[in-house]
Amino acid sequence: MEKRATMHDVAELAGVSQATVSLVLNGVPNARISKATRRRVEEAAEQLGYRRGAAHPVPAGRQRVIGLFIDEVSTTPFLAPFLEGARDEAALQDVAVAVFCTGNSAKLERAAMDMLVAQNAIGSIYATLITREVAIPDHFAGLPLVLLNCYERRVRYPSAVPGDIVGGYTATEALIKAGHKRIAHLAGEHIVEAAVDREKGFRQAMERHGLAVDESLVTLGGWSVKAGRERALELLSRPDRPTAVFCYCDRMAMGCYEAARQLGLSIPEDISIVGFDDEDIAASLNPPLSTLVLPHDEMARWAVNQLLDDFEGIDADERLQKLKIECEFIGRQSIVPPKA
Repeated sequence: MEKRATMHDVAELAGVSQATVSLVLNGVPNARISKATRRRVEEAAEQLGYRRGAAHPVPAGRQRVIGLFIDEVSTTPFLAPFLEGARDEAALQDVAVAVFCTGNSAKLERAAMDMLVAQNAIGSIYATLITREVAIPDHFAGLPLVLLNCYERRVRYPSAVPGDIVGGYTATEALIKAGHKRIAHLAGEHIVEAAVDREKGFRQAMERHGLAVDESLVTLGGWSVKAGRERALELLSRPDRPTAVFCYCDRMAMGCYEAARQLGLSIPEDISIVGFDDEDIAASLNPPLSTLVLPHDEMARWAVNQLLDDFEGIDADERLQKLKIECEFIGRQSIVPPKA
């Protein structure tokens, strides 16, 4: 029997990630995918004869419930896209999402899993607010499991994380393409994986375009508005100040805005700035901040589809992957060419 085309085959032919193929072919609403990319995926699927219906049948006896485990609840805006993306995608199949905020408590996790197993639920999603490596406890083995915004070193479950290295590259390249060469990076804390990866992307972009990184313009250790303001004040007070700054996150970029204005500098005429995360306030800054969107909504929808796909006979080796989903660049008015 001829081997049927898989999402991996479509991704290779279309020249995109498998996650992008999943989002397009599953008809995920509001997915940030360009019309050209969407058309390329659809044409590749048609050429390969790939077929998948919109509905995901759940076998008889399974309760139409998915458990979503989250390690913590904080004041960051990152939890809502996980919850909303998973809930909305599951609702398309008349599946409910039960949310368990466990604080990494093994006792609470086990109690919730015992309930889901007893109900013969579809499966569970293990999510973390901060992208990181995890060690999944044995009590999650009772149902199909997908990892969201985290991963295991030894791949036992499908997982999705943001493409932070590519995101850092994209942010830096936007400044380079605008004509900037002397670019600073307000980096995050190196104990945070996203901070390390975004800095890697910054360095790769500089190297790819033949620009030397001035190490005195790379400052570590922050994520808050206060940290951004303090570090930007040091950098922008220099007689040889940078003409552009890539900030680890939008909050540091907001601090950079404050520092620039405190020093009488105009944004973007005197200093161009790029952030990361696309927090709600980014578009409301003056000028609106160029930034990148964390694909949390898309990641959560992908995770739900992975659990539903588990019942459609997809090869296990195809599912066991660590996917990195791209962060879309949002160009606003905080970047212009440097002064001559």
